Amino acid sequence: MTEGRPLLEESRSLLPQMVAVRRQLHRRPEIGLGLPETQRTVVDELAKLGLAPQLGRAVSSVTATIDGGQAGPTLILRADMDALPLQEETGLDFSSEIDGVMHACGHDTHVAMLLGGARLLVERRESLAGRVLLMFQPGEEGHHGARSMLEEGLLDDLEGKQAPTGAFALHIGTRYRSGTINLRPGPLLASSDVLRISVRGRGGHASAPHLAADPITTAAQVILALQTMVTRSIDVFDPAVITIANVVAGTTNNIIPESAFLQGTIRTVSEETRGAVRDRVRRVVEGTCAAAGTVAELEIEPGYPVTINDAGFTDLVAEVAGTLVPPDEVVDLAAPIMGAEDFSYLLQRVPGTMAFIGARAPELDPATAPQNHSNRVVFDESVMPVGAAMYAGVALRHLRS
Repeated sequence: MTEGRPLLEESRSLLPQMVAVRRQLHRRPEIGLGLPETQRTVVDELAKLGLAPQLGRAVSSVTATIDGGQAGPTLILRADMDALPLQEETGLDFSSEIDGVMHACGHDTHVAMLLGGARLLVERRESLAGRVLLMFQPGEEGHHGARSMLEEGLLDDLEGKQAPTGAFALHIGTRYRSGTINLRPGPLLASSDVLRISVRGRGGHASAPHLAADPITTAAQVILALQTMVTRSIDVFDPAVITIANVVAGTTNNIIPESAFLQGTIRTVSEETRGAVRDRVRRVVEGTCAAAGTVAELEIEPGYPVTINDAGFTDLVAEVAGTLVPPDEVVDLAAPIMGAEDFSYLLQRVPGTMAFIGARAPELDPATAPQNHSNRVVFDESVMPVGAAMYAGVALRHLRS
C-alpha cells in the first residue's frame, strides 16, 4: 500500500475540523443509549459529506454507507459515542457543561476520527470494491449498545455479495504513548460479568457474637476465599480477575446486622474460563456461607463477551499502521487487557479487530498520567489524524479494487 503517507498528510489537514467536532461533543456529553444531541451532531456532519444517515429506532445510533466504485463486500467501521457519569476536573476551556457527565473515555475523539476517516473515504470511493458501513454507536459504557444495534438489524440487509467481511474500531487511551498503534491477535479485552452477593445471617448484640450469625465476618471470609479460588484453581495463562468493589453492612458500632451485601466484577479472557469461574464462585460463596451458619443469595449478571481480534484482519491492520507511523510505533501487545468492550458482540459475528491509539502527551509521566475513566484525563488531540487515516486506510486496504 503506497497511499499511507499522502493519506496521513490529507488527514492532518482535517485536524481543525476534527478538533471542532470533538470539542463540541465534549462540552455536551450524554450517557447511555439515548444521545439526542450527539446523534444530531453526527447526522449533520454526515450530511455535509453527502451521505444519507439512518437512525436507530430504540437507541440513538447512526449508520451511513459509502458505496464504492465497484460491487463487493462490506467493511464496518465503528465509533462509540457515549460518556461517563463523572464530574470533569481537567480545567480545559472546553470542559463539560453538563454536571456529573464527562467524556472520560475518549468516545468524543472516536466520533471525530471516524468522521474524518469518512471524509477521506468519500473522496476515494471509486477505489473501493464494496461498501463501508459507518457505525456510530451509543451505550458502550455498560449499556450493550452494539448488541442493541445488532438486534435492530445492523447486519440484516448486508447479505449476499454485500455481507460484511471485516470490522474495525479504534480506542484512544493515555496508557500508550501518543501516536502509537497498539494491538494483538486473539483475546484483546476481557469478558465482564457483575457479581452480587447477599449474605443473610442473624442479627444481635455486638458484645455477644456467639448468639448471632455474623454476616460481616462471613462476607470477609467470602472475599478472601474468592481470591484464593482464583489463584488456586484458574490457569495463570488463561487468567481471571475477581474484584469485590462494593461492601455494605451494618448501621452502628454495637449491632451485628442481619445481612451484608457485596458487589464486584468477574473478568476472564476466554469463554471456557468464564464458565468455570461462574461455577466455582457459586460453590465458594454458598459453601463459605453454609459453614458459617449463614445463607448466600448470589447473582451473576452477564456482561460483555471476550473481545477477540481475528488474526488475519489484525495483520492487515498492522500493515496499514506501518504505512502511517514509524515501525517502532506499531506495538504488538504482549497480553490482553482486563477491561471490557461491547465491540465484542460485533466480533462474534464478523471477523475484525480493535486497536488502541495512544494519546498520552509526551510531557506526561506514564506512571502518573490520568488514564481513561479519570475525571482528570486529557487526550492528546494531535493524534486524531493518525486515527482518521487508520479508519480510511483499513477500508482502502480491505476493499482494494
